[in-house]
Amino acid sequence: MFGRRKIAALVAEFIGAGLLTTMILSVQHSGIGYPLFVASAVGLAFLVISFAVGEVSGGYYNPALTLGQWVVGKVSTMAAILYIAVQLLGGWAAYYLYIYLVNNHLGQIGGHFTGRILAAEAVGTGLFAFVFAATVYKKLSRAVSATFAGLGLVLGSLAASSGALGLLNPAVALGVRAWVWGTYVLGPVIGAVVGTLLYRVLFVDSDEGGMLGGLSMASFTTTREVVTIESDAKPKSRAKKTAAKKKK
Repeated sequence: MFGRRKIAALVAEFIGAGLLTTMILSVQHSGIGYPLFVASAVGLAFLVISFAVGEVSGGYYNPALTLGQWVVGKVSTMAAILYIAVQLLGGWAAYYLYIYLVNNHLGQIGGHFTGRILAAEAVGTGLFAFVFAATVYKKLSRAVSATFAGLGLVLGSLAASSGALGLLNPAVALGVRAWVWGTYVLGPVIGAVVGTLLYRVLFVDSDEGGMLGGLSMASFTTTREVVTIESDAKPKSRAKKTAAKKKK
């Protein structure tokens, strides 16, 4: 059921979500915990982990981003469920790693529901998801797509920081103790879905890319069979040409 590639995809999403959470925790609770530094740190972390293992899973590391890509058919339902599960687990594990390293527990920082926080997180995540969708549909190289997605996350986080924490990620919200359903969970989900759909509807003429990532690439087996058939067909065609030359 789970081959090496599928397990690698889940591990990649787990590590990615955990890394983003760890970076925000480390910078947020340091002496330079200003929005610019927090946004830059998480954007750089997203860029690096996306470049390293993004091609294995699609490079989401964010339940909201995963749902946005699921809505436009880039991620299968089963992959989305598994990705979201390991992303949340990654954020949760990052919290416990952080409190172990600093030898101190963290209190809740999410506060209560306010429309301002919901809107800020939705707008910031929408901007990030819009840029991320562009990297997906333009089929850029891994280095280029990782760079622009990371920059999109920096801009989205800065845009949201004027009215909220600028987390843009429910898995990170779980890890930094800001798990509030109406703001730091629902806000990013709404923003990611709207941002992804906006790019898909307005700026994509046709969608021939199919699903991305290890678990979501449903045509992986078929593609592998085609490659095998083609590779087998080449020797046969060469053999026919050789036989024809001999007859001549």
